[in-house]
Order: sequence, then structure tokens, then C-alpha cells
Amino acid sequence: MKKYLELMRQIDLIKSIKPEEIESYLSEESCKITQYGTNTLLHFVGEVCSKLEIILSGKVVIERIDESGNLMTIAEFYGGDVLGGNLMFSKNPYYPMTVTSKDATLILEINKNRLFSLFSDNHEFLKSYLEYVSDHTVILGDRIKHYVNRTIRESILSYLDYECKKQNSDIIKLNLTKKALAERIGVQRTSLSRELAKMREDGLIEFTPVSISLLHNFFKWFRQP
Repeated sequence: MKKYLELMRQIDLIKSIKPEEIESYLSEESCKITQYGTNTLLHFVGEVCSKLEIILSGKVVIERIDESGNLMTIAEFYGGDVLGGNLMFSKNPYYPMTVTSKDATLILEINKNRLFSLFSDNHEFLKSYLEYVSDHTVILGDRIKHYVNRTIRESILSYLDYECKKQNSDIIKLNLTKKALAERIGVQRTSLSRELAKMREDGLIEFTPVSISLLHNFFKWFRQP
């Protein structure tokens, strides 16, 4: 339990909840901690979202299958990120895509009734929750909107725009290989390398093996009608 509480103290969203309160919630099972192995399906398409899930450690991805049958990664979530925050209070609280753990992952699950009581009793938690959900719903919505029926360049630019907002930086740090990046965008590795080179020639980006820098022309492209 002690190691779990240490992890929770690092999560901004739940810093306002006292450790003894969390221990009490865990004992009464209105909250629970679940560990998932690598490549484990957490939620399937159409599953009802009935709880808030806060990632304490690990990596979780949202995936979809395109028209060619390729598995595409839409978004990645890490420690401190939240699953289900924008779904569980919706009129249609169903997962639109699959959610999978890519590493050994530890998740704090909070059921809806406990979440309501936290909103009522802890206004600092409510404020943090609303800020998080609002910010990430916009970013994820843009990511999905820009993903469908796009050219290779549009798919790359959309991915970079998403990461720019997520990392809050014009220099995108790459924590994955070029092969993994190609799989995430949904293109062949050779096609990705070719298009990145063209984009550099066109003054949209500069890149190294570990980062991609967004240039002025990149933002001009996104302002086009």
C-alpha cells in the first residue's frame, strides 16, 4: 500500500485527496488499484464506461483499425493521465475505440458514486478534474478529427500538431523508433522517411533521431482553410 500512496502523491489530479481518505476508499472498495500486464485489453469498442481510471504508472494506448485492416494508435497515456473522464457522464458512455496497456500498468479505479461524493466534498479535486477533462477532450478530439481519410503528409502533420499541444512545445520529443512512429501514424516506414525529408525541404520541420522541430511554415499550413 505504501508504494501505491507514493505514486498517488505524484499525480496532480489526486494530490488534494488525503492519503488516509484514499486508504479508506480502497478498504470499502469504492476505489481499487488494478495491475495490467503488457498488451492487455482494458476496454473494447462499445463497452460502457462506468468508472474513472487514473494511470499511476505504465503506458496505455487508444487504437483503431483502419479500412485496410491496419491497427493504428490514436493516442498514448502515461502516469497521471485519466481514462473515461470525458465518457462516463455522457448520454452515450461507450468506448469508441479499444484501450490497451502497452507496458505493465497500474491504474487507480474510482466508481461513479465515489466520484460524485469527491466532487461534493472536495472542490479542489473537482476543479482539477474539470480542467484536465476540458483540456484533454479538445486535444484528443482534434487528434481523431484529423486522423481519418488523410494523405501521408496530413497524417504526419496531424500527429505533430497533437504532440505539440500535448508536450506544450514546438520541439517534439520522440520516445519511439521510426518504425513505431510509422505504425502509430499508419504508414510504411519508407513512406514516413520520404515524406519527412520532403517536409524538411518545404520548410515545415527540422528533425533529428530524437526530436522534430516545428517551423513557421508548419503553423501556416494549419491556418489554411
